[in-house]
Amino acid sequence: MESAADTIAAIATGSGKAGIGVVRISGPLVEAIAQGITDNTLLVRHAHHLPFIDEQGQVLDEGIAIRFVAPHSFTGEDVLELQGHGGPVILDLLLQRVLQLGARVARPGEFSERAFHNDKLDLAQAEAISDLIESSSVAAAKAAVRSMRGEFSAHIERINTELVALRVWLEAAMDFSEEEIDFLGEPQLQQRAVDLIEQFELLLARAEQGQRLRDGFNVVIAGSTNAGKSSLLNRLAGNDTAIVTDIAGTTRDVLQTNITLQGVPIHITDTAGIRYTKDVVELEGIRRATKAIAAADHVMIVLDAQTPVMPELPDMDPQHVSVILNKSDLVDESALSALQLQYDSTFHVSAKTGHNMDVLESHILNMAGHDQQIEGVYLSRRRHIDAIGLALQSTQEAFERLKNNTMPELAAEELRLAQQALEVITGRFDTEDLLGEIFSNFCVGK
Repeated sequence: MESAADTIAAIATGSGKAGIGVVRISGPLVEAIAQGITDNTLLVRHAHHLPFIDEQGQVLDEGIAIRFVAPHSFTGEDVLELQGHGGPVILDLLLQRVLQLGARVARPGEFSERAFHNDKLDLAQAEAISDLIESSSVAAAKAAVRSMRGEFSAHIERINTELVALRVWLEAAMDFSEEEIDFLGEPQLQQRAVDLIEQFELLLARAEQGQRLRDGFNVVIAGSTNAGKSSLLNRLAGNDTAIVTDIAGTTRDVLQTNITLQGVPIHITDTAGIRYTKDVVELEGIRRATKAIAAADHVMIVLDAQTPVMPELPDMDPQHVSVILNKSDLVDESALSALQLQYDSTFHVSAKTGHNMDVLESHILNMAGHDQQIEGVYLSRRRHIDAIGLALQSTQEAFERLKNNTMPELAAEELRLAQQALEVITGRFDTEDLLGEIFSNFCVGK
């Protein structure tokens, strides 16, 4: 890794033509580079409208130059931003001039990485910057802004403070274990552990919903041939994504499409109909369907309401399965209600007419965890969910030991592990490998 003392530069705006383009520079050579490219001494935090010049004094472009002095900048270092016209050739000329004056090209995410190392933001906030840029919905963008502004980190810090306080009490109680006062038997000690567990559960609920906003909710449509799976996909997608015919086995491969329901990205996969066949191509489609079912967040088994025969499917968690009786407009409703199916969540719809599709969409949102009652959702990543889950598990194990008054030193160790798991999220406890993986996925210029 290059030294943090280097001065880095990059084009910070997107590729292509635009009205304005920005070249960002950060590091100790900022003042000299500003002097060299503008032939002026720039006041700090002032917008200067002036020409940008090359080594012969010829004008490359004309725009706005703003200089920031450490630590009052995004990276915590001296920073210069050159705002010129947004043509790729012009921006490249400006960047080459900056490199000529002593800077080097920044690695992807290096500006944000320097901000992290200079305590301008923590790791969760840095990740939120990338997630905000990549947001696929308004809801995801709003959640990313919350994380970027530090709300997610502040929630974690509040829980971490409680963890530390509980550890201090527990370890102090062990130090005075030979005294007549039974500190470990104090009901308040157990109650604080219970309160911590509740806080973890709320944090996990917000983070899991945020992860679905970021990565989407994966729904697989499965079932027998000619039940209307592809028609259902087309109805949900609002277009003719899948080919629909009366010929059994039309869909022979998995077909994926992405939709957004009330700000939640939903990834829907249509699969080959499950049936006995000797057709080699269709058998491969059924194998892929089985694989998609195993990886899904939720499975919708589509049956023809006229002949509702459940196909042979792999074992699935009933909570993650719904039965869709399609073509229900062709069958008497009372007959449908009398059907005995192995899954409780059953919906009578018609992909052809749209009957009850609004109810089905609401159900999908509910399964995706879209809950208006949960406020302050934070856009989260899988690693955040895993860390919170580990911290919750460790705290629960500590509580069990406190409740049973068994080996309190192990309860203290569980609380230490919970604290360590939380600090991995914000980067207070980290490894260089983790940082390298995270920042390498950022845009150049961020």
